[in-house]
Amino acid sequence: QVQLVETGGGLVQAGGSLRLSCAASGRTLSSYNMGWFRRAPGKERDFVASISRSGGATYYADSVKGRFTISRDNAKNTMYLQMNSLKPEDTAVYSCAAVERYYPATKANLYDYWGQGTQVTVSA
Repeated sequence: QVQLVETGGGLVQAGGSLRLSCAASGRTLSSYNMGWFRRAPGKERDFVASISRSGGATYYADSVKGRFTISRDNAKNTMYLQMNSLKPEDTAVYSCAAVERYYPATKANLYDYWGQGTQVTVSA
C-alpha cells in the first residue's frame, strides 16, 4: 500500500508556470505506474498525464501536450508535473494516482491509490 500527498498548487496568471509534486510513503513508488488527473468545478475528473514505473515512457492528454511535463524521481519517492503556459481552463483540483498493473492508464477507475488533491487556479 502507498500513501500519496500532492503539493505545489496555487494561484498563477495565465501564461505562468507551476510545478506539482506527489510524494509517496509506504510502499516504494517504483512499484507503480503513476498518473495525474484533474477535476474542474462541475466537471468530470479528466486524465492529464501518466508515466511508467521507470519513467522511460510518458503519455499526455491532448489538451496539455507540449505544455505539461510529467516526471518522477524514484530515489526520492516523488513524481512531478511541470505545468507551463497555463491557461484559465487549466483551473482544477489536481490529483496524483498510482496503479500497479496498467500503463498508460487514462481511466480513473483503473487506479488503486489517490492523493487528496491540490488546487490550481489560473487567472486571466
